[in-house]
Amino acid sequence: MDTLEPLETRELRYFTAVAEELHFGRAAERLGMAQPPLSRAIQRLERRLGVRLLERNRRGVSLTGAGEVLLHEGRAALDAITAATRRTRRAGGSGGPEGARDRLVLAVKAAASHELLQKLLAAHAAEPDAAEIEVLPCGMCEQPELLRDGRADVALMHAPFNSLAGFDSEELMTEGQIAVLPAGHPLAARETLSLADISDVPDLPPARWQQHGTYPPGPGPEIRDQTQLAQLIALGRTLAVFPESARAWLWSEHTAVPLSDAPPVVTHIAWPAHSRSLALAGLIRTATRL
Repeated sequence: MDTLEPLETRELRYFTAVAEELHFGRAAERLGMAQPPLSRAIQRLERRLGVRLLERNRRGVSLTGAGEVLLHEGRAALDAITAATRRTRRAGGSGGPEGARDRLVLAVKAAASHELLQKLLAAHAAEPDAAEIEVLPCGMCEQPELLRDGRADVALMHAPFNSLAGFDSEELMTEGQIAVLPAGHPLAARETLSLADISDVPDLPPARWQQHGTYPPGPGPEIRDQTQLAQLIALGRTLAVFPESARAWLWSEHTAVPLSDAPPVVTHIAWPAHSRSLALAGLIRTATRL
């Protein structure tokens, strides 16, 4: 049986930087180091593993099949280390006094499940020895990333928009979807709409959410947060599709019209599958009783 020498965190960080940049110079700049020692570190890593991770030629750097595997696994390992650090610091109160209250970070999509969230926070606060809950509003589909890297301990996630793969979860509620339109738009006068009705409205192109610092292509306005989106809808520049519960935050300049053929939205409370936090278990018990 082969004796495997475990990879070091430093090696994974070096390789991940090179694999993402596909350029040793840019990777070295990102890491704050010179290029020659970075190149030597990657060569030593390849020798230790006995595989070629990168193809180097005059056109640049590309990943081999083995390199693709290490990039995927390495990212997950680095996320797990970062998450462990963040959650450990929260569990210990970041060096605070002994016996300080436990704290959990709950990630929620801005303006979604508003009533459910209010009920959950109120019910949990009434429990004896309840953990302190910090609510972390997030953008479109950011909850899984926040759970994986430890910025959040638990999240309200919405199928089919969020992937629950790799997480444990409990279903909390199911609801329909609505189109949120400028109040004066002709479509706002309809009792119901279909997805086809709103799929190509020339004067209301769908907004484009910022993802990892960039925007997807398209004619719609670029937005970074829920307030921007609400304002642009009110100004007649775009429309949006939300769960029924989003009616709680609508402005007077908005109109919500039910979507007759949109799939139902199922809200789950989700958390990392390996979590053993007693504070988290208490919050989940409260959520499932609501």
